[in-house]
Amino acid sequence: MKVRVWVGTSRIAGKGLFAAQHIKKGTRIIQYIRQRISKDETAERLSQGNQYIFEFHDRYNIDGKTLKNKARSINHSCDPNCEMLITQRTIWIVGKRDIQEGEELSDNSGFTAKQYRCQCGAHNCCGYILGEEYWHS
Repeated sequence: MKVRVWVGTSRIAGKGLFAAQHIKKGTRIIQYIRQRISKDETAERLSQGNQYIFEFHDRYNIDGKTLKNKARSINHSCDPNCEMLITQRTIWIVGKRDIQEGEELSDNSGFTAKQYRCQCGAHNCCGYILGEEYWHS
């Protein structure tokens, strides 16, 4: 069964991804559509400000900047309702808990350095877009 989502104005930042139906915990919501790129190409695209690149494995990363990728609209939260499931072939956005219709989908982007201020509004917000394991470093 295909899970319905929509892109709309986010209270967190710019555009966001929203549930168009109730989603149960553990559901694969949407695939992160992407282009596979080399590590060298990754460095070039990051230097140009591309924010949609995920580290995938030792040889390649993936770039989700394509307009077909609705999943790229998911915003960071320090208290996310989704998580990324990385398989050998792709990345899925998966419900971390039950999600209500109309709720904005969010994940923890897992950054390792305090580069970007966080605006998620969560009660436990650490102030930066940062993986939880780096909050106290």
